[in-house]
Amino acid sequence: MKVEHDVVTLRLTHPFRIARTGADDVRHVVHVRVGDGIGEAAPHPYYGESVDTVRVAVDSYAAALRDLPVDAPVERAMRLAVASLGGNASARGALESALWDAMARRYGAPLWRLWGADPAEMAPTSFTIGIGSPEEMQRKAAEAADYAVLKVKLGTPRDRDIIAALRDITDKPIRVDANTAWTPKEAARNCVWLADSGVELVEQPVKAADLDGLRFVRERSPLPIIADESVRTAADIARLAGCVDGINIKLAKCGGPTEALTMMRLARVHGLQIMVGCMIESSVGIATMAQLAPLADYVDLDGNLLVDNDPYRGPTIADGALALCDTPGHGCLPV
Repeated sequence: MKVEHDVVTLRLTHPFRIARTGADDVRHVVHVRVGDGIGEAAPHPYYGESVDTVRVAVDSYAAALRDLPVDAPVERAMRLAVASLGGNASARGALESALWDAMARRYGAPLWRLWGADPAEMAPTSFTIGIGSPEEMQRKAAEAADYAVLKVKLGTPRDRDIIAALRDITDKPIRVDANTAWTPKEAARNCVWLADSGVELVEQPVKAADLDGLRFVRERSPLPIIADESVRTAADIARLAGCVDGINIKLAKCGGPTEALTMMRLARVHGLQIMVGCMIESSVGIATMAQLAPLADYVDLDGNLLVDNDPYRGPTIADGALALCDTPGHGCLPV
């Protein structure tokens, strides 16, 4: 089994900023190939990964899998890969995604069919508006006319002005993501006026480790509270039950589609809603997670829509939702 990788530089259409970071105008991802399959790692320093750590990890996986038959089961390949080097969730996610894509192509089946999803149940994806001045965010929202739901990054001294400015130009559903920026008391107060402004939910209002703070906010919020930074893998879910209303699952955090499916099942056991999300990625990463998206309540798979040099073509958008097809694998093709 031959495992290869290359680094891809993605240019953003607009500089992108959230409450935790400064503005970026490029992102670097790593494409991992196994036979005909391709997966994507979108590493982020917040989760302890970089392009360099991904490359080291993939080289370790390549050595561990060198003598494995190309048609070996995905589970066997991943056991060997993880035994060679643990951690590195985005790197593992890219490798496993490539393995699943290659296997599905051999079977001539789309991944959504192998994973038990129904494209007809796909919810609309949100389109993310990064932090800027209220006027800048208005312009970005106007450019998102084709999308039914907006996801708005907050965590600034002008949060109220931003929402008011957006409400001046659109009545679309808005989801708010504070990226850990607020204190619990601030978050509880903000959720009240956000509800009055027609906001649909609030994502990660307080620090990732502050589960008591999440519970405090949830008990006082008229809006659903969704954990993102607070949840990485299935092991985090039980302790979040009762603290939040739902979780955001991302391949770059959890380590691959198998873990993502496990998280979905366990979230349902605990009565939690499910959002599927992404980093800023090319269509390779988006197309993989899109195969699971019909199993979720909320879809936030727009990372490729924020990029102006996407080297691949993934699912199209129909009525604001990702449209899955019968193409084998994740269905992503080079431009």
